[in-house]
Amino acid sequence: MTGSAIRVGLGFDVHATEVGRVLYLGGVRVDDTPGLAGHSDGDVVCHALADAILGGAGLGDLGAHFPDTDPATEGMAGLDLLGRVVSLAREGGFAASSCDVTVIAEKPAIAPIAGAIKRNLAQALELSGERVPVKATRPEGLGLAGEGVGCIAVAVLTGP
Repeated sequence: MTGSAIRVGLGFDVHATEVGRVLYLGGVRVDDTPGLAGHSDGDVVCHALADAILGGAGLGDLGAHFPDTDPATEGMAGLDLLGRVVSLAREGGFAASSCDVTVIAEKPAIAPIAGAIKRNLAQALELSGERVPVKATRPEGLGLAGEGVGCIAVAVLTGP
């Protein structure tokens, strides 16, 4: 691959549940489970993937670009934040070629919404769905047992 580098980034995010907030995962609204605490909407899927893209592009981390002290990002939708990160990476000459996302949660069940999450992420990254797998695992009572949701994401980027 002359003239094109392949870079890999890893992202992780976790938020505690907070009664009274709406839960968003990969831009999908989930009404039967408490939302996640955070300065933005707490969408751990979008945040983990955004962090993976930033890392792969060598652009630092999410907190450096979107600090929780910035009133402009308060309540920001995860898909909007992800879209901004995709633009930042493109400005540096990088584009995602694929990603892999694993949600870590006792609840909600991810299987019923995995397809919708995949479609949202694929659209944000301008990729086909098969390049954006979305999976889940339950921590089996070893952590995040109903008190939060986490996500691990890997992004493969091409660039200069």
